[in-house]
Amino acid sequence: MLKNIPKVISPDLMKVLMEMGHGDEIVIVDGNFPAYSMGIKTLRIDGVDTPELVKNILKFFPLDQFSDFNVFFMKPENGDEPEIWQKYYEVLNNSEEKERAKVDFIPRHQFYERAKKGFAVVSTSDTSLYACLILKKGVCG
Repeated sequence: MLKNIPKVISPDLMKVLMEMGHGDEIVIVDGNFPAYSMGIKTLRIDGVDTPELVKNILKFFPLDQFSDFNVFFMKPENGDEPEIWQKYYEVLNNSEEKERAKVDFIPRHQFYERAKKGFAVVSTSDTSLYACLILKKGVCG
């Protein structure tokens, strides 16, 4: 065991976060997302909602400051703003990355295509609708 590692950060997830380089993207998704169909490394983190997981990932994860956007929310086809987005904004605004966070919105099918190019997918058991986002890794320092 290590000290100060949140329980929601599994050893496999910490390894993935550490292996990622500048510009790599991690895809964090709800329980409805077809995670294993993306064809990339997939981790399961059950029993936690996506905002809680993102909050804890951002303790270790620098967002890319050299991209126009570094956080991508899955946008519903009807254009509505899902309730979960407010929770994500709260997480971002309460993180050390709040000054770097630049959010963009990707329609569902385009999100799927981008997810296939990600470094890894982290699949939660969250039942919130459109609780899917992508984080682009930056550099420390």
